[in-house]
Amino acid sequence: MKSLFAILPLLALAGSPAFTSVAAAAEPQVVGGITPDRRPEGFPKITTYELDRKQSLHGISKPIPASIEQWLDDQGAWFTPFSHPGMTDPYDIRNWHEKADG
Repeated sequence: MKSLFAILPLLALAGSPAFTSVAAAAEPQVVGGITPDRRPEGFPKITTYELDRKQSLHGISKPIPASIEQWLDDQGAWFTPFSHPGMTDPYDIRNWHEKADG
């Protein structure tokens, strides 16, 4: 019985993703390698980006602080949750989720 308890952890490990096939492991996966500061050859690039200022400034009262304007200019094409609706009431301080009258 003692040998069965020694084998059980190995049997559980055999079904894990760590034991995938050799063919799947042979496919190249780009993670960063030795040049994480450079985009790999053939990978897509953002060539144009247009900021939707009205959406980004939704719920911010006027006058818009200069720091917010500068931050939007510097943000570029990077994703930011600042420009998208977040949580609903009571945490919706910018009124992204306006209540419907009814």
